[in-house]
Parts: sequence; C-alpha cells; structure tokens
Amino acid sequence: MASPGKHISLSFERMSTDEVCNAASRFRSTMERRRSVRFFSDAPVPRKAIQDCVVAAASAPSGAHQQPWHFVIVENKEVKKRIRLAAEAEEAAFYSGRAPDEWLEALAPIGTDEHKPFLETAPYLVVLFAKNYGIVDGEKVKHYYVSESVGIAAGFFIAAVHHAGLVTLTHTPSPMKFLGEILGRPENERAFLLLPVGYPADDATVPDLTRKPFDEVASIV
Repeated sequence: MASPGKHISLSFERMSTDEVCNAASRFRSTMERRRSVRFFSDAPVPRKAIQDCVVAAASAPSGAHQQPWHFVIVENKEVKKRIRLAAEAEEAAFYSGRAPDEWLEALAPIGTDEHKPFLETAPYLVVLFAKNYGIVDGEKVKHYYVSESVGIAAGFFIAAVHHAGLVTLTHTPSPMKFLGEILGRPENERAFLLLPVGYPADDATVPDLTRKPFDEVASIV
C-alpha cells in the first residue's frame, strides 16, 4: 500500500448556520442570472481578469490531483480569425448533413447556425484542452478521470467568468482537432471546450428559456 503524502492543516473558517444559508442563497441567485451569450461587445477586458478566472478554474479537483488540463488564452486577432474560419467550416458541415434531424430539432429553439462571428468579436477566446496522458521525462504517465476532471474545471471557469461580471459561451464545434493544430498543442491534448469571453453587446439577446425546477433535477432520500 502506498504511503500517504504530506498533509497540511486545512484553511477553513466555519460560518454560522445563517451565514451558510445566506451565502448559498446569494450564490444561487447569482448563478441563476447566468446565461450563455452569443452576441459580444468588442470592448476590452483586462487580461488579469481572464488570468484570475483561469487560476480559479485550475483550483478544481481532479483525479489523483493530476490536473489534466491546459487553458490557452487567445487574444491575437489573426489567430481568432483562423479559429473562426475553421470552426465555421466544421459547423457548416454539421448543419448541412452531419447532424441528425433530431439534433437539429433540439437546437432550433436556441436559433444557432454555422455563423460564429462571436469568435472574432469577443476580446478573448479561452480554449480548454484535456490532457489524455502526461509526459514526464519523455515517458507517458496515465491520467485518471480526465473528462470528469476537465468538466469540473470548465464549470469553475464559467462560474468565475460570471462572478467577474463577464459572459461566455460553451462552444463545441465538432470535430475540434483544428484547435490543437492552430494553437500548436501537443498530441497528448485534445480540445474540450472553446469559450469566448467578454462583455455582452449592448443589444444582446438570449433565447427565452426556462430551467427545470428543483424537484426535476434533484431528489432527497
């Protein structure tokens, strides 16, 4: 049996019951206002804010603490343009025949199509890559629960962006191999999410959707 690693004291300040309930309620209210946005302003955003959101995301738990993710922050306009053109090419194929009819029907209320101008308009694109395995001293190192770990980190990032007063969108052009090629990422990484980040356009709209109530998404036993 492996020996336990070094442990340190937990930094934790216990709140009162009322404080716990109030904090949970405030966070719930904050996150209930979160929406996926497809209409961005080109207004500049401090790079430090994006970096802090990434650091917050990288604090997510991961299998065996292997942190199997890499975030690429794209601000270069020419690189954003290349990403948009490649994404729209894949999306055109998706909408014109690759996607089954039932998938297109499910997407219809959202009003999406192959045109993705937000990939150039948003001041930043953050591309999240999953590391399928690690490389240490030229040798492969197995990673555990990669998709689960990276998915949690993505959730942390989205919450951090919303908390910072910005908006984002979980964009998943399929397939996404072009992202690794454009951004020069190694073979052990695969693109997981493409997230434009910035302020919403002044005239931004979002689909008129509702979320399922508590008793449809959770149960108490």
